[in-house]
Formats: sequence, structure tokens, C-alpha cells
Amino acid sequence: MDISAIRTRLMLLLSAMVLVLCFADPARADEVVDLELVLAIDASDSVDAGEYRLQLQGTAAGFRDPAVIQAIGSGPAGRIAVAIVLWADPTKPVRASDWSILASARDAESFARQIEAIPRSVGGGTGIGAAVAEAVRMIETNNISALRRVVDVSGDGLETTARDEGILVVSRARAMARRRGVTVNGLAILSDLPGLNLWYAANVTAGPGSFVISARDFHDFERAMRTKLLREISPPIARFQ
Repeated sequence: MDISAIRTRLMLLLSAMVLVLCFADPARADEVVDLELVLAIDASDSVDAGEYRLQLQGTAAGFRDPAVIQAIGSGPAGRIAVAIVLWADPTKPVRASDWSILASARDAESFARQIEAIPRSVGGGTGIGAAVAEAVRMIETNNISALRRVVDVSGDGLETTARDEGILVVSRARAMARRRGVTVNGLAILSDLPGLNLWYAANVTAGPGSFVISARDFHDFERAMRTKLLREISPPIARFQ
């Protein structure tokens, strides 16, 4: 079978599955999108104020990128749902945004401005497991339906939660994500730990097709985030083109 036929079949399949999501359970009246994406951003003490701003600015720039905006509208539903989680010490409350539905450049610009305005909070240790668990819960309870559900974890360090503290560690959070059909991807910032991307691949990512993107440092975060968003948002059919 040639590539054109494969693309056609995939698009028909995706369209059919979107219709199923729309009409399978009218009582729920969930909003149907192509992707539910939680961006979990490191706000631990290893990230100083300037580095925190570089993360927010880099994420906002990603959603302003024309190629990312095109990808947002390229799926069968023509829109995605996104939210932000600021994470750090698992003993402190996670700061989470509301969900935003993006279907146009105007929506993307509005979301980018929201990102840039998020004040610094949290602090403390590196509780990646608690962040993943909270992001999965947000996806499970948002009254939105999508074929693809993704948590995007970015950070510059290893999990610091001890197993005997009774707090959800990253290994358990990964298992939780797998059980619920949520993919976990990573963006490893290599400023302090050059091999952090390998640790993310072995300990953070979960689900079919999961991956890690590396940023050399916080100044490289914008490039890495754009690359990551394009890969996460683009519908599967686009990867055959």
C-alpha cells in the first residue's frame, strides 16, 4: 500500500473516532478536541527567577509560532485543549491553570499571554511524580474528550522525593499515567546534569510514542519547547507526509 493510501485511511479513521467521541455519550456533553495537553513546568528551588521567566517566555513563544498554530488546527476536530502546572516540592500544593481551548492564532496568543503572566510559586524540592499525578487527574476530570492525552514534563533535575515519605514518586505516577492511557513526554534541561535526558527517558516518559527532547540550558528552552510542541500537537497523519 502506498503512502497516499495510508494517509487517507488514517484520516478516515481519525475522523470516525472523533465522531464517536462526539456522539457516544450525549449526557456527558464533553468538548471534543484532538489533544489534551498539560505542560508541567519546573518551579523548584533549582530554578532561579531568570530561569523561571525563560521557561514561561519559551513556552509562550512556542504557542505563537506559525507552524505550531498551523498544527493546532490540522487535526479532525481542529482544536486542542491545554493547561499549565507549576510543580516543585510534592509537599506543597501544585499551581494549575484552567483549561484553554485553542483553535486559532487568536486563541494561541491569548494562551501565550496567560503563560507569561503566571507568577512564581511553589519552590522546594523536585517532585516530578506528584506533578505527573496532578496532571493526569486534571485530564481525567476536565469534561474534555480527545484521542490523544499528553503530559509534557520539563525540568532541570532528578526526582528528590524519598520513597518512605508516603508521597507519590515518579515510578508510581508513570504507572498511573499508563493505566489511564496518558502519554508522558519529557523536556530535559541539561544545565546542571548533562545526562538528565537519559534519566528522563528511563524514569519519566510513559506510553506509546513517548519521547524526550533536550535543551542545552534555559536559553535553549524556547527552541526545545517549539520542537516538542510540534511533535505533540501534529496529528499522526502529518508524520507520514
